[in-house]
Amino acid sequence: MTAPGEFAEFLPAYLAEVDELLASAQRDLLAVEEAVRRGALQPRAVRELFRALHTIKGLSAMVDVEPIVSLAHWMEASLRVADQAGGRLPESSVEPLVEGLRAIEQRVRQLGAGKPASPAPANLLERLEALGPQVVDAAPRKARAVVLDAEAAFASRLAPSEREQLEGGLADGQRAVRLDFVPSAERAAKGLNINTVREGVARHGDIVKVLPLSGAAAGGASLAFALLLLTSAEDAVLLDVVGGAPATVRSLAAAAPVAPDAASPAPVPTDSALGTPVFEEELEEPEVRRGGGLLRVEVSRLDEAMEWLAALVVNRSRLTRAVAALTAAGAPTRELATILQENGRQLRDLRSAILRLRMVRMGDVLERLPLLVRGLRRTTGKAVRLELEVGDAELDKAVADRLMPALVHLVRNAVDHALELPEERVSAGKPPEGLVRLGCHARSSGQLEITLRDDGRGVDAKAVAKAANAPVPESADGLLDLLCRPGLSTRQEATRTSGRGMGMDIVRRIVVEQLGGELRMETRKGVGTTFTLRVPLTVTLVDAIVFECAGLKYAVAVGTVEELIDVDALKVVRPAGADGLGLVERRGAAVPLVSLERLLERTAPAQAAGACGTKALIVRQRGEPVAFAVDRLLGQQEIVLRPLEDPLVRVPGVAGATDLGDGQPTLVLDLGALGAARVGRGVGAAQSGGWAS
Repeated sequence: MTAPGEFAEFLPAYLAEVDELLASAQRDLLAVEEAVRRGALQPRAVRELFRALHTIKGLSAMVDVEPIVSLAHWMEASLRVADQAGGRLPESSVEPLVEGLRAIEQRVRQLGAGKPASPAPANLLERLEALGPQVVDAAPRKARAVVLDAEAAFASRLAPSEREQLEGGLADGQRAVRLDFVPSAERAAKGLNINTVREGVARHGDIVKVLPLSGAAAGGASLAFALLLLTSAEDAVLLDVVGGAPATVRSLAAAAPVAPDAASPAPVPTDSALGTPVFEEELEEPEVRRGGGLLRVEVSRLDEAMEWLAALVVNRSRLTRAVAALTAAGAPTRELATILQENGRQLRDLRSAILRLRMVRMGDVLERLPLLVRGLRRTTGKAVRLELEVGDAELDKAVADRLMPALVHLVRNAVDHALELPEERVSAGKPPEGLVRLGCHARSSGQLEITLRDDGRGVDAKAVAKAANAPVPESADGLLDLLCRPGLSTRQEATRTSGRGMGMDIVRRIVVEQLGGELRMETRKGVGTTFTLRVPLTVTLVDAIVFECAGLKYAVAVGTVEELIDVDALKVVRPAGADGLGLVERRGAAVPLVSLERLLERTAPAQAAGACGTKALIVRQRGEPVAFAVDRLLGQQEIVLRPLEDPLVRVPGVAGATDLGDGQPTLVLDLGALGAARVGRGVGAAQSGGWAS
């Protein structure tokens, strides 16, 4: 059965669980591949990968998704052999496993879209089935000079991968030790328990296993914990972490017995060893549960909570207007005003709490980029290293879902277009491996700034201009405008990764039009290119400045406004030939002054020429300050931003609409995008840019 109709009620939970397991499996598989490339072992990653596939198979069998069961089964079988062989996987096994994970992911997406899972590809199943013998052949053949002290290490209670990890560490010259911790009421009072000890010891080494020991222990206790670890720390340091005596440290190294025939191979796991009762018990050993302490909630429920909050925000605006009307009529409203203020504080707290629920870590959002780069390495033949510097940055899930396709396009372009082939890089004096670095951090203005930097060849302005049949641009902004033209590509033929000329157009539409953010670029020939994206952390509830222009009310997000200034018409300078644009002085510097009334075409150009409002909002447009003159500032309030979904009414520079509490729709403007769309590159962009060809 491939369409689990009778299990429909379990499907959302199944999909969410498998999605998490796939993300974990992809991380572990990439770690295994990196270790294989270095000739090292990653027994823990192999074991975690095996566990993830084991669980996926079990969950899929429960909801009767046979294609995923088949794929997971053969992957699990080979990984089980690898785990029993100490976490040793041949390099040739990585690609089929990657394809297997991708095939499972595709079928999970099909189920999520309400479609039946397509059958598993027969040739892929055959390749996965053939992995088992390859893994057996990769098992170690030579005995080591140093082995584990079986008694001290409780060898009979170790999984093969754990034993291999300890013995491999010894063979590589590391210290393998057993640290016995004896808990007591006195140590607990000092904050020393097995959990804090694990955290402390983990800072000084790699904990392979923790075993509880019952019976008589040092110090007259009846319980102790043995921590088996690889470490470079001195014994005194480890003992200090666990509170000193009666804790003990002992080495796990022992001399290997002399083999009758040194050339004979070490024992190799065979198929008959698969599924032994002991191993299945190991799978059930208590460990920290995946996602422990977390509650999984459907996004639709969070959206529903946000909608109710939005309704409360609009109602509060109406209530505020009603109280203001009563006050103006002379009614006693002091108590009402006090309640209204308290209500405002409670709404802000509720908004903050719900937004925190919707925030996702950028590290989680970007966790699939390494797999994308891995695929690009294979398809392009380029050596690429991806570095992620995301810290603790978070953003609204709705923003993250919209933003991810833009980041995928930028990373794909960086690898496919920007980075050179290894031999080309070497001849240019660069390391053969190209670098793509993605970093992000939250700004105080409620925005997230993301930078994507590569050390490739830089954008060829002349080639781009030739492809666009346009003059060579004089600034980076002009070059970015050309790159974002729909259908523009410098490639003669489309490849599997790019060349259709849609990538940058999509990136700008997502970042600027859909999210109301900003996209900028800096590029230097032979050095590399940096894209900077600034997007709001959330797009539903925002603090806005409300103002009046040409008799209508408008709103603009506070985070996009740098400053509010008064405009003295007598001090506005209007250069000749500036087409009605003016200049105002701001702390000793001239800032372009744009009449918003004219931009919105609310009056005839002849009437508007030379006229401007008495207030102005200063907004960064392509990195340069631009003042937008308005008639009157009405205040600041929290608004519910409703995007204009209908493409027929979507206008550049209009982020959406809102209800200010008067029951009338009010446009929410994106002044930077509006100015760029209407004024053109002549305003505020003359100084910007940073490319050199």
